[in-house]
Amino acid sequence: MSILVTGANRGIGAALLAHYRAEGRAVFGTARKPGTGLERLEVTDPESHARLARRLAGKPLSLLVCNAGVYPDKGQNLNDGYPAALWSVALATNVTGVFLTIQSLLPNLRAGQGKIAIISSQMASQARAPGGSYIYRASKAAALNLGRNLAVDLAPEGIAVGIYHPGWVKTDMGGHGAEITAEASAAGLAARFAALNLSSTGCFEGWDGEAIPF
Repeated sequence: MSILVTGANRGIGAALLAHYRAEGRAVFGTARKPGTGLERLEVTDPESHARLARRLAGKPLSLLVCNAGVYPDKGQNLNDGYPAALWSVALATNVTGVFLTIQSLLPNLRAGQGKIAIISSQMASQARAPGGSYIYRASKAAALNLGRNLAVDLAPEGIAVGIYHPGWVKTDMGGHGAEITAEASAAGLAARFAALNLSSTGCFEGWDGEAIPF
């Protein structure tokens, strides 16, 4: 059975793809503009999901990692920033895109009794609310809520769902001043995904196993 990672052309997604390939796992990734070895998927486009689902018809998935995401409001000012267009972009990618990915690949997950891992952020936590980044925080909080509810609905089918904070990672999104490398994040996340089961479904954890308050 296979693993699928969305947003696998760079950053954490690329590191996860490399991690699983190094382990000899059957893994493939998606990207909006795929390079060598990547499937094409624009997560905001229903027809793109339909095309991918047709290509993967009958292929069991053991793990789906919903990693594709954007952070469009970094550096925005409360007084005159956060335009509506940025909200639309973030919600379409970070929330609707996650839902459409899962919905379109449910037949594959059911065939493989697979798991779902949603990459959110500790910035989704209502208990940790230092202000700013309103669009990103709101979209990642919605992804967290989505994952928690999917965990309830899919548990009777044996499909576990986990929601994860990848850490503050040295990527284009996280910046050079971040705390950990993409490789370290990927290794930690892979361990969390491996441990995910029906007893822990709906969990909200960091890459290092820390339970994050909702």
